[in-house]
Amino acid sequence: MAPKLLSTACVAIALVSPSSAFVPTSRHSTPQTALYLFDDKAKSEVTSTRRGFFDSVASTSLSIAGASAALLTTPAPALAYGLKKANDRLASYGLPPLPKVPDGFSALSEIYGKGRNRSPLLVAFGFPVDWVVVLPSQDVNGEDGTIQVGEYAKGDTATFFVLRNQGKVDNIQDKDKKFFESAFIAAISQKGDNLYQDFKITKLVPVTVDGQSYVLADFQYTLLTQAGFEIARKGVGSITSVGDGVQLLWAASVTARFKNKTEGTLRSIVESFRCYADGLNFSADLVKDDFYLAS
Repeated sequence: MAPKLLSTACVAIALVSPSSAFVPTSRHSTPQTALYLFDDKAKSEVTSTRRGFFDSVASTSLSIAGASAALLTTPAPALAYGLKKANDRLASYGLPPLPKVPDGFSALSEIYGKGRNRSPLLVAFGFPVDWVVVLPSQDVNGEDGTIQVGEYAKGDTATFFVLRNQGKVDNIQDKDKKFFESAFIAAISQKGDNLYQDFKITKLVPVTVDGQSYVLADFQYTLLTQAGFEIARKGVGSITSVGDGVQLLWAASVTARFKNKTEGTLRSIVESFRCYADGLNFSADLVKDDFYLAS
């Protein structure tokens, strides 16, 4: 059993780089450890069947990816979040509260674009209370990274993304399927176009919340690894257009987990997504010029 487990772990280590398609894109990471690769649960997942082997490789690679990313980013403290705190911040901007989130959920309301290199946005959504939160980092060059939450050891993540080179869309619900495919492909392929294949949107649902237009999407794709493995993933997302661009929140997991465990969770996350910019004064929350001069 031990040689088989070590073999699986070695293959998984080779997958760390390409698996960055679903770990934090910021330069800091969460303090986790890869020691759980050898606990009883991991051992039980290493089976003698071909399917069991590939499932355990995929799961282990996601775990190591989360651990390796953990060496690079600093998560925000869990106590910084909660539905009341998120709604208080929304209220301070004169915005409606988030709807009630499911039991076991927390919520955040954060400014994306505090740095001088981005346009500021107020982003809010609910997420499982035991998921790790990663926020953009600030340095002399401006802001880097994005808002992301996840259970990284299992490859379950939700990531905020701003579509580049796309101006504001007056009514996002009027766009065709090709537009949404391009938007979500841009989101999942930030680390390179050669890391996925067979992307497909399976469902689009327009929704209007508090007078703002969103489109909910179901999608699926295959993640490609440099070791030659293919990992089927399934996800959901919500897309809108505020300020001077188009924004979306996408959430995905390994297809087997999506079907058996995470679908409801991921849907609750993206359905709670709110994004605001128009008419808001963000000056109190932005990085001050003194920060850049001191750096």
